[in-house]
Amino acid sequence: MAGVAMGIFGDAAGDEVALADRGVWTEAVVVRMDDSGTNHCDLRAVDGGEITPSLSEGDGCHDWVSKGDRLRVRYDPAGIASPTDDPHGGSDGAFLGTLFAVAVVMGTWGGVRQSRWDRAYDGR
Repeated sequence: MAGVAMGIFGDAAGDEVALADRGVWTEAVVVRMDDSGTNHCDLRAVDGGEITPSLSEGDGCHDWVSKGDRLRVRYDPAGIASPTDDPHGGSDGAFLGTLFAVAVVMGTWGGVRQSRWDRAYDGR
């Protein structure tokens, strides 16, 4: 479970690092708003350049946003990291470190338990 969570949150942490390294702030126009479940906004820079991937609900595509609205977003010109409207950005580093420690402790504990169980049934 800890490994799965590390994979999920590791992806978000990678986006944060990419935006910190090469992110660019720009004014963007919402060209399409998909609110069929979790909101996603397709954006285009005011100068006409495409911004990919789409902006998710947690990153600034709120319920009040509609087609034609202008948003100030930080995006990755390489199109790898997801854009955001949060100027500070959260950090998943401490959370990922905790998950890694939990995975190591649980793996060690499971190995010790398995070893004891094997010895108990092997007659040693």
